[in-house]
Amino acid sequence: MQNLLHNLNDEQLAAVTLPSQSALILAGAGSGKTRVLTTRIAWLIQTGQVSPSGILAVTFTNKAAKEMLTRLSAMLPINTRGMWIGTFHGLCNRLLRTHHRDAALPQTFQILDTQDQLSAIKRLLKANNVDDEKFPAKEVMYFINGAKDQGLRADKIDPYNADERKKVELYQLYDDQCQREGVVDFAELLLRTYELLSRNQPLREHYQQRFQHILVDEFQDTNDLQYKWLKLLSGHGGQQGGVLFAVGDDDQSIYAFRGANVGNMSAFEREFNVRNLIKLEQNYRSHGHILDAANVLIANNSKRLGKNLRTDAGHGEQVRVYEANSDLSEAAWIIEETKNLIHDGASRSEIAVLYRSNAQSRVIEHALFSAGIPYHVYGGLRYFQRAEVKHAIAYLQLMDNPHNDSAFMRVVNFPARGIGVRSIETLQAAADQYGISLYAAVPYVTGKAGTSLAGFVKLVEGARFETQQMALPELVRVVLEQSTLLAHYATEKEGADRIENLEQMVSAATQFVSEEGYGQGAPAHLGPQAQAASGDAILNADGVEILDADAPLSTVMSPLSAFLSHASLEAGDNQATAGQEAVQMMTVHSAKGLEFNNVFITGLEEGLFPHESSSREHDGVEEERRLMYVAITRARQRLYLSFAQTRMLHGQTRYNMKSRFFDELPEDALKWLTPKVQPNWFGGRKSAWDEAPLVGSDNAIAQKFASKAIAGSGWRIGESVAHAKFGEGVIVNIEGSGNNARAQINFGAAGMKVLDLSVAKLDRL
Repeated sequence: MQNLLHNLNDEQLAAVTLPSQSALILAGAGSGKTRVLTTRIAWLIQTGQVSPSGILAVTFTNKAAKEMLTRLSAMLPINTRGMWIGTFHGLCNRLLRTHHRDAALPQTFQILDTQDQLSAIKRLLKANNVDDEKFPAKEVMYFINGAKDQGLRADKIDPYNADERKKVELYQLYDDQCQREGVVDFAELLLRTYELLSRNQPLREHYQQRFQHILVDEFQDTNDLQYKWLKLLSGHGGQQGGVLFAVGDDDQSIYAFRGANVGNMSAFEREFNVRNLIKLEQNYRSHGHILDAANVLIANNSKRLGKNLRTDAGHGEQVRVYEANSDLSEAAWIIEETKNLIHDGASRSEIAVLYRSNAQSRVIEHALFSAGIPYHVYGGLRYFQRAEVKHAIAYLQLMDNPHNDSAFMRVVNFPARGIGVRSIETLQAAADQYGISLYAAVPYVTGKAGTSLAGFVKLVEGARFETQQMALPELVRVVLEQSTLLAHYATEKEGADRIENLEQMVSAATQFVSEEGYGQGAPAHLGPQAQAASGDAILNADGVEILDADAPLSTVMSPLSAFLSHASLEAGDNQATAGQEAVQMMTVHSAKGLEFNNVFITGLEEGLFPHESSSREHDGVEEERRLMYVAITRARQRLYLSFAQTRMLHGQTRYNMKSRFFDELPEDALKWLTPKVQPNWFGGRKSAWDEAPLVGSDNAIAQKFASKAIAGSGWRIGESVAHAKFGEGVIVNIEGSGNNARAQINFGAAGMKVLDLSVAKLDRL
């Protein structure tokens, strides 16, 4: 027991050894939350308070779940394979596979990743003659997923206008299409599980009694439905249920755009009557000046539970701040500093360049490439998202479930086999007429189109027959060959990498069957009989026995079905993974959960970071500030902040003011690498214009630029103006001429704004 607890600080020890009551652990960045979660589980098991099967631990990424299982295996002499530790989606998939009949799903239901879901919606819009300009597929997808994240089916939504009424109608049609094809999207996994447990009392009570301890990582990232799901499983408000141990950091809640609700932390504290709130404030990652910057910045947010990170590592170096003339000079400075770091012994993989928007990366990428510095851009396609891999997965999905219309549409004419748009339209009409899948409708199509489609069906059926007794890796190899994917890419000029990716799938299948406990030669198509957990049988409302999803997926799914689920869940996992010996480039959102010795945060300008959209959204600036807090706390030793006076984005030159966040950082933690006073019109910590009198004085510089401005735009520096949104203000600077003229205007209470004079509606006062 002492060995288990001896590396914990006082705060961590208090959290790990809490009594069996619901608790909220406010875990700051770099405070060892994964250690606390894992040690808590080990402590509960080792002290006999719960068996491994009585633990439910929920994470947000597969990487985090695997790390927890690895650590547990090192701590305790137990087999972790059957433990319920995984992502929301992974755990829901596991439960639905066992209780698929009660959930009204085929046992071989397949999971649509985001790309597949978008394709399915595009197909739906086309089949129903919906104008995809008025109702773009992505917009419809966001609407459907947003409704599901709130736990709402189409019939529970009260549309407020005609457009939303149409989206509700499409939502219902989409649900019907998915049910007909035996597929579910990511949001459906959670909603279907929640509905199943809500209406099936015996099943719900069984799992409530079983999971006596529920532990949740990154609780601040839960959406409304995930929180409801946790309350349901914990038996909140009932006579039975488990203890909910939530670990999170409201200061790192940065996924509101995905539906995350930071308010769930306060709601949990209130609704569960939490008496145990422990703050993990000891930081083991960053030096003092970096933490001072983070603490002072985030203190400007009003809606937070509050904590203050501290470290024993000393102050370290001050945060370096650089003001560049342009994005090109900003990139040149990053290259120079990167070279210095590498020269001083820094590993390239310990240097990270963060940016708010992906569009910023181009200039920096070009500079790194020109300087011969290897770099890796996060956000690239993961293995199971690559086009050639998704084609192969579609063929495998047809091996498992030929009625998956999304898979059918993806490969029916890839590689090309003479099946055109008209043939597909004829097939779709037949499928609609008889209410069947596209695959089943092929015999109803005649003529040349019918012959071509029948040839595709013959290919699929032949592969299914030939692979009936094959193990999964062998099946994958045969499908890659018989689908002609390998032959197709062999004819492409740059097809070698694609072929390598396809062949890698055989290795992925081999590793998968080994890790999931399938027999070495287990036939890929053969689903083993699911065995009920020990104890009395549990019956549902109809008297049918309930199977407990206690064992690995190998007990309830065929190797092929399980592998396809694994591929979909991996494709949807958004956690980035560190690269090897290359400068790391990524958005701040992608950097969540990572840490580096040296971090550059670039583009710190108003309208970029914080993003311009934040001013239009409720609590938008507070979310942006949390995003900046996350960015700062990625750095261990050195932190660089930079901004540019001008930046080329989306083909236009932007004239920028420095981010408001600079005014919220502690001065003694910063080291400015550029002069405090310089002729910086639209940005900078302190420019010549900050101290120069307005037009009308005898200041020569001001008069010079005022004359230029009058000639070029019709407006003059020092002129009083009025704006419908920002109120009254004074022009403090003008740049450009004609249609490119922009003015920097001090609107007093509304702050400093940069407006395009050809667009902005200003009135002279």
